[in-house]
Amino acid sequence: MISSALTNPQMRGLLAKHLRFHIVGAFVISLGVAAFYKFAVAELRKKAYADFYRNYDSRKAFEEMRRAGIFQSAK
Repeated sequence: MISSALTNPQMRGLLAKHLRFHIVGAFVISLGVAAFYKFAVAELRKKAYADFYRNYDSRKAFEEMRRAGIFQSAK
């Protein structure tokens, strides 16, 4: 009576079942991490660079560094 209440373990296809489950899980997690990185890191970084270079004057920065004596070859 007790032995009939226990379920038999799955012997065939166990590896394939576990691999399918873990491959799908890994794919979903990797897509989630990629989307998180794109929107939480890359887009904010792109916006910060765009904001910085919108008002950046390279000639003015060069002249300030030249007056400070950073460059040895520029007079």
